[in-house]
Amino acid sequence: MSTDSDEASTPTDADLLALHVKGDPDAFGEIVRRHRDRLWAVALRTLGDREEAADAVQDALVSAYRAAHSFRGQSAVTTWLHRITVNACLDRARKAASRRTSPVAETERLEQLLEPEESAALPAEREDLHRELLVALRTLPEEQRAALVLVDMQGYSVAETAEILGVPTGTVKSRCSRGRARLLPLVTHLRGDGGGNNPAAGGRNRAQGPSVPPTAGPKGTDAVKGGGGRA
Repeated sequence: MSTDSDEASTPTDADLLALHVKGDPDAFGEIVRRHRDRLWAVALRTLGDREEAADAVQDALVSAYRAAHSFRGQSAVTTWLHRITVNACLDRARKAASRRTSPVAETERLEQLLEPEESAALPAEREDLHRELLVALRTLPEEQRAALVLVDMQGYSVAETAEILGVPTGTVKSRCSRGRARLLPLVTHLRGDGGGNNPAAGGRNRAQGPSVPPTAGPKGTDAVKGGGGRA
């Protein structure tokens, strides 16, 4: 059972980042442990591809590991990490646009995003909705997709999303509005639940995505290695 003294002695994310900059070999691994699941969920839903998402998260964490000395505390560490991750996703999405595979292959790959455990836990209707939303999201411009994933699927506020993306709140609202308008014709047939989990209808899907695999080790950049499987 934890006590107030235990909680007081637990380092914050900012404390850990400072320790990492000073040379602590374990500090960054703890930051990764705390935040990898949400970073993975954002990457997977933004890119719609397990391999690309895993690579994007690894790229982002390596970048954060190397750039930790530049963190000035003007935002929360988690916001800083999400910003780096989203930028890594957008960079990969743009590079992948020229080598997009056929729609059939895209759909088959997206169907693999649902883990067996997750599929068994979800009603068939919810599973279909999840799959079709991922397919539909891939049709959006990268910036609209990132905004919708953060606001409608991850549950961040517009203000939080604006901070993560480094844009004004009005830009986030505009991107979400345009993205929902583009998604609506693609998912209207799935709105039998009243749109509660439908981004196009303004609902939120707060279900967490599959976890990033366990870190290879707490020291150095080994803490950010791994594929896209379940932890």
